[in-house]
Amino acid sequence: MENIGLILEGGGSRGIYTAGILRYLMEEEMYFPYTIGVSAGACNGSSYISRQIDRNKMVNIDLVNHPEYLSLRNLFKKGQLFGMDFLFDTVPKEIVPFDFQAFNEAEEEFVVGTTDCLTGEPVFYKKTDYAKDMLTLLRASSSLPAFAPAVPFENRVLMDGGIADPIPIKQSVQDGNSKNVVVLTRNRGYYKKPQSFGGYIRRKYRDYPGLVKALEQRHTVYNETLQYIFDEEKKGNVFVLCPSEKLNVGRVEKNKKKLTALYQQGINDIKNMVQPLKEFLS
Repeated sequence: MENIGLILEGGGSRGIYTAGILRYLMEEEMYFPYTIGVSAGACNGSSYISRQIDRNKMVNIDLVNHPEYLSLRNLFKKGQLFGMDFLFDTVPKEIVPFDFQAFNEAEEEFVVGTTDCLTGEPVFYKKTDYAKDMLTLLRASSSLPAFAPAVPFENRVLMDGGIADPIPIKQSVQDGNSKNVVVLTRNRGYYKKPQSFGGYIRRKYRDYPGLVKALEQRHTVYNETLQYIFDEEKKGNVFVLCPSEKLNVGRVEKNKKKLTALYQQGINDIKNMVQPLKEFLS
């Protein structure tokens, strides 16, 4: 599989769909030479690169009721809806250990997308150059405005990668991949509506004009990217995987039954599509 990229959309709790797809790919030992993701997509993708077949399920379903994982208490006490220290420090180092050695030794390139708060531009970090900083970068890529603090890194201040470049296929193409497999966490036919940002966001991030602008333009960027993906799909350059049934899980979900059903849907969808996928890859 040369010059083929795997692109993983974010979407918070909806990312468990992607986790199901990646689990099946791992079972089949199907690894792409290049994987790029933002937010939940990047987090799931890191466990795919480290060959930890059940890790995404353990983190995103089994731990979901842990008080440090996701709670209003977190939001009131720490200004974080998801417990970022818990998710990006305690969990990978103690509770569901991340296999740093396997991740570092994997031949595949892995890229994490973030948003630069000052410029509003997407910034991408490759495993080749930043393997030792991966937990920090995954945290930055997953830091939602208003629900998590921004992450200082090198000379930048970073937040959720899904803001500036929600489905980073163009970065994959720029990095040399002429064919791409895109995993979406929304049903076909979904388009993002403009979101109204009250004065709170503008006041909170008044020092980050680029971030505010990127948030305001996000629906346009998202919809244009979707259009590009589906145009490329018609040309035979892109293979799209997305939920085949109506989504029953939102960005923030604590119901284990719903999460497990979406995880299983990911597994079922890729099983049904694996033959055409293999033909696309050949």
